[in-house]
Amino acid sequence: MKRNIQVLLLLFLGVGLLHICLLTDLYLRYVRAGLRPALIASGVLLIALGAVSAARDGFPFDRPRANGAHGHGHHHGHGHAGGPKVAWLLYVPALTILFLAPPALGSYTAARGDAEAPKAPAPAPGDTLFPALPSGEVVAMSLNDFSARAVWDTGGTLKGHTVRLTGFVTPGRHGTWYVSRLVISCCAADARVRKVRVHGATAPPADAWVTVTGTWHPTGKVGTDDASPALDATAVRRVPVPKDPYNDVTPP
Repeated sequence: MKRNIQVLLLLFLGVGLLHICLLTDLYLRYVRAGLRPALIASGVLLIALGAVSAARDGFPFDRPRANGAHGHGHHHGHGHAGGPKVAWLLYVPALTILFLAPPALGSYTAARGDAEAPKAPAPAPGDTLFPALPSGEVVAMSLNDFSARAVWDTGGTLKGHTVRLTGFVTPGRHGTWYVSRLVISCCAADARVRKVRVHGATAPPADAWVTVTGTWHPTGKVGTDDASPALDATAVRRVPVPKDPYNDVTPP
């Protein structure tokens, strides 16, 4: 039984990895897109190890040997035919990946994490820290760019501009809410929170993906840690969940 569990677990895990990497984009819920080749290689290796083990042990895996004994010893009085039943629980994560992939991190994580205002890089000689925004149009921005400007841009490039932000809804305290993104460096385990408080609009359901159009709502003293990103909303529109939920780039 123990050998059965080990072999089938390797096969299920390998098939599950290849399924989410080759047949779908579900792997983007857990890691960056650049790790796809490593996941494919891991899936192939797991299947190969499972196949080698199955071929070595034969089918069924616990078949009697030539001397009539089962494995290494009914004659020792501790046969392993039964096996620990708890070992079957090892199949849960493998089958979950294959048939019911968990969703990406969302409002539960964002609500319990402190939003990090990104640090703006030092400008090159002759350049401004934050370039001026286009005038006379709605400016689509990433939460990362908007947050950096709202907190550190003492030049006030957000003033007088209507911006558009896309993210998921994170409820706050006392009826407040945020449009949020989670940004990762490698995988979901190192996720960092980006969120902008929304004023003047009713909150959609938690985890709903929305595009919020509005103007900068100054909060705190810009250029210090007292400032925080906020928006006076003029419109809120539901949008589909993006293929890569952690890729906080400027939306089209």
